[in-house]
Amino acid sequence: MASGAGEGKAGADSIAAALPKEDKLPAVELTSDLFYKLTKAELDFKSGQWQSAYVSMMVLAQQTRDPRLARRSAEMALAAKQGNEALAAIRLWRELAPESDEAVQYFLGFAVLGDDLTESEAIFVQRLGAAPVPARGLVMFQMQQYLLRAKDKTAALALMDRVLKPYADMMESHLVLAQGAYAAEDRERAMREAKRALELKPTSELAALTMAQVMGDADAAGQLFASFLKANPQAREVRAAYARLLVEQKRYDQARAQFQAMLKDQPDNPGTLYALGIMSLQAGDPAAAEAHFRRFVEVLEASTEGERDPSKGLVLLAQIAEERGDFDGALAWLDKVSSDDERLYLTSRLKRAYLTAKKGDLERARTMLREIAAVDPAEQAEVAQTEGQLLRDAGRGEEAYQLLADAVQRFPESPDLLYDFALAAEKQGKPDEMETALRKVMAAVPENHHAYNALGYSLADRGVRLDEAQALIGKALQMAPGDPYIMDSMGWVQFRQGKLKEAETILRQAYALRSDAEIAVHLGEVLWQQGRRDEAQKLWREARTKDPKNDALRDTLARLNTSL
Repeated sequence: MASGAGEGKAGADSIAAALPKEDKLPAVELTSDLFYKLTKAELDFKSGQWQSAYVSMMVLAQQTRDPRLARRSAEMALAAKQGNEALAAIRLWRELAPESDEAVQYFLGFAVLGDDLTESEAIFVQRLGAAPVPARGLVMFQMQQYLLRAKDKTAALALMDRVLKPYADMMESHLVLAQGAYAAEDRERAMREAKRALELKPTSELAALTMAQVMGDADAAGQLFASFLKANPQAREVRAAYARLLVEQKRYDQARAQFQAMLKDQPDNPGTLYALGIMSLQAGDPAAAEAHFRRFVEVLEASTEGERDPSKGLVLLAQIAEERGDFDGALAWLDKVSSDDERLYLTSRLKRAYLTAKKGDLERARTMLREIAAVDPAEQAEVAQTEGQLLRDAGRGEEAYQLLADAVQRFPESPDLLYDFALAAEKQGKPDEMETALRKVMAAVPENHHAYNALGYSLADRGVRLDEAQALIGKALQMAPGDPYIMDSMGWVQFRQGKLKEAETILRQAYALRSDAEIAVHLGEVLWQQGRRDEAQKLWREARTKDPKNDALRDTLARLNTSL
């Protein structure tokens, strides 16, 4: 017992020694003259006369030897964005309060950003030497935070080398050097230092994470994580990093398995619950996604600290309910979305209006949209887009076109609104207006693949400028490879060009990725033109089952003078 108590006291003493010390203040009487000068300096500063305020405060700091006045001088100079004056005040502050950790931090920040590393080196050497052994790693990481902000990364690394040389047996020193070398673009040195850190402490998650970072090779990092977790199955941070890496590599099943392992360890971790919900949606498992999002909401609603707003989970629960046709359930989830998150709150209100229209009450839905007091022009444009969509869905295409045409005049800088207007214009038989709007979208957002695809598909569907249509759709596919809707467009233009076999191949690929009714209609027509009419009708029946009111199916059957 005596030994344990002694170790506890020693540990507490180490921590106490590492804590910032309070400034020692001089015994200075607050005379009426001193009070007047302090007050005048503050009033001058508030009135915009920073120079006179700064000079007065610096003089008073030198006269009284009070570090608080030097600090106030620094604050005035910083507020006025006067770096040289701020540094002079910070130097005086350090002189008057040599044990002040805060003054040192201010000085180091200025010195490193100004690439004045000479004075900084002495401070780092002194702080490491004075720190108790248990606190030295923390001091090293503090040094790293400062030096990684230096402009001259090579000089910063050289300084790290000199300062850390006496501590080569500490894992933390090699982690700091690995980060310094990585910042200086010395990848080989970074790898060597990270490897040494892992050798010194093979169970260190921070060492494993650093090694993965400096590798610069996702596959190698994944192998490192897998090996590390096999030896250290409780390594939460490494498992989380491995799961994120698998998501980036689109290895969703493996990522999901890692998140499930994390959930087993921490069953009420909101981040893990949310990630598993997303993974389950991507895996086509809405029931599992719903269970995870429900628990995510329950945990956050019961939380008294940290993240407490479950709105993003509520929105996804509403989406799941909507997709299974439970509009009332979706509305119930959306009603719970908090106004604390303005973006999600707007999303929820727009979706509530959309679902109200889906339930058959279009006018109530439009009233709900008008009740949204959007101030930001982008949000106002989004409200107009939603109303246009409701009108289109209700078969009131002319009204949708007019509404969006007016909105485009009010919000000409909104690419999304322009895109919706373009689609509405096409529906009203105004292809020139559509093309003008889409080309504006392309000019404003060159990476908007939807605009290229929409224009290319429109040209193909009308059977005009087919080579240009193919080029536009090809560009969209380059930006979004594997997008089934763009693949559908490519198949359609190939069909229009008479390339039936090529069209069939890419349309089958698109339909395998997304069994969408319109893709089925297009693939069916390609088969029909090849004389494979039974196969075509089978696909069209599938399309009718998915979307009984599909316009493309109705128009195709009428044009081909056939029925199902």
